[in-house]
Amino acid sequence: MITRMSELFVRTLREDPADAEVPSHRWLVRAGYIRRVAPGIYSWLPLGLKVLHKVEQIVREEMDAIGAQEVRFPALLPREPYEATDRWTEYGPNLLRLTDRKGADMLLGPTHEEMFTLMVKDLYSSYKDLPLSLYQIQTKYRDEARPRAGLLRGREFVMKDSYSFDIDDAGLAASYDAHRIAYQRIFDRLCLEYVIVSATSGAMGGSASEEFLAVAEIGEDTFVRSPGGYAANVEAVKRPLAPEQDASGVPAAHVEDTPDSPTIETLVALSNERFPRADRAWAAADTLKNVLFMLKHPDGTRTPLAVGLPGDREVDAKRLEAAVEPAEVEAFGDADFEKYPQLVKGYIGPGAATGGALGLDADGKGVRYLTDPAVVPGTRWITGANAPGRHVYDLVCGRDFTSDGVLDVAEIREGDPAPDGSGPLTLARGIEMGHIFQLGRKYADALGLKVLDPNGKLVTVTMGSYGVGVSRAVAAVAETTCDDKGLAWPRNLAPFDVHIVATGKDAAALDFATALAHELDEAGVSVLLDDRKASPGVKFADAEVLGMPTSVVVGRTLADGVVEVRDRASGEKTEVGVDVVANHVVALVKG
Repeated sequence: MITRMSELFVRTLREDPADAEVPSHRWLVRAGYIRRVAPGIYSWLPLGLKVLHKVEQIVREEMDAIGAQEVRFPALLPREPYEATDRWTEYGPNLLRLTDRKGADMLLGPTHEEMFTLMVKDLYSSYKDLPLSLYQIQTKYRDEARPRAGLLRGREFVMKDSYSFDIDDAGLAASYDAHRIAYQRIFDRLCLEYVIVSATSGAMGGSASEEFLAVAEIGEDTFVRSPGGYAANVEAVKRPLAPEQDASGVPAAHVEDTPDSPTIETLVALSNERFPRADRAWAAADTLKNVLFMLKHPDGTRTPLAVGLPGDREVDAKRLEAAVEPAEVEAFGDADFEKYPQLVKGYIGPGAATGGALGLDADGKGVRYLTDPAVVPGTRWITGANAPGRHVYDLVCGRDFTSDGVLDVAEIREGDPAPDGSGPLTLARGIEMGHIFQLGRKYADALGLKVLDPNGKLVTVTMGSYGVGVSRAVAAVAETTCDDKGLAWPRNLAPFDVHIVATGKDAAALDFATALAHELDEAGVSVLLDDRKASPGVKFADAEVLGMPTSVVVGRTLADGVVEVRDRASGEKTEVGVDVVANHVVALVKG
């Protein structure tokens, strides 16, 4: 069936939408694939829906290929299952909650672990029923605080989530590997450049966790990789503890006046001038920076946290958020300083020499103090003395102060050594396209999913969870293939195989274009025919914006017995005889 531009429900735009931040958002709106309804919420128009359905089909085929079976749950869900797993609280403000007319608490599902678990519990009871993998492709909802980048970070989105159910850990490992391979096939077919990186589990829980990231400069995820094959999301990088040092020759800690030294740089300069060390000059890495935060827990309580790290590093906000989840990180404000008068802004430090301002007491009260892996016994520091204009020198970890534990949330830098010794790290950015988890027994325990094993004993089922951002994939492919003229779809995702553009006022051009469209349609090639009464310039611009992989221009060269075939991705133009153009296009499409 031929689709005519004169009848297609589409309007291309000549100007960028005001809220467009990234190219995929700009072009999907300008090309008439999606339209904004509200922040983070979009309607799909016919062209966009065609691409979305093609992505869904690829995902569906690869999930079916590993024996997973498709189901579908409602988006509107009751509170009770999520309360049983604590996620009614742990999800915090990202959960879209509502109350029905009878006063029952409901939610719009952000993900469906609980529903899948209860479904299997309801129907299966024996090890003979396992292993089992189920999946759905469904709309999800999250109340994002800052929806951005069009389809890449929305409040409503389409996701494939699947779940494996196994009798033991060996079975879970096999299911996890099968999904991992299926994901590689999915993203290969989506023509995405991607990396598989170690990741944190977050609110999902579980043990092993990996992300599939489409490499893109506009991606919200920063990841690292090494020449030796190490790859991880920055939140998941685990630096080893530095080796302990011999501090037997370090002088006793001493507090000194340090006027006019409000920054690490000025403190280091003053220290080298007034308190030089014998072995080498002081550096920023010799200073111990203590940064304060307030953690807001799901139950609404707030507790202080101090993070101690070398002064040449900053706390990475995303690494910190991942480390303290489900708590939320808030700034430590003036009102908080009033509650903890022992802390002097700008001069905070640990240990007896500073008045013992940091650390929990035997009753668990005080300011919890966690330190970077570089802060180990024997290391020597300059840090705040909890008095205005004063710092303490030669403060030795283990001798003069201790912490309540280790927290690895410092920024990761280009060239840092990989934690596994596989070489220096390089940093890049990516779009999270998929995430796979070995959930283990968290949800099965909470919801009582047990089956009888071969010995007739009840055992808890172990689970895996696997997600793919389906609507996000549309944006990611658009993002990585578009150019400054518009979209440029890979052939297997394009709404149509070929875009035929009839130009000029001569009826012969439209007649030939229509005949060619019918011939291609009969050959199994999907065709978009631009039969509008518009100028050639408008039609050419629209063809580039819409992004079909092949265009055929029927116009002024028709009298010479040729038409022009254009490749959208390369820009290559080829004149082809009218008697062979149909076969030429079919060969391009069929490969």
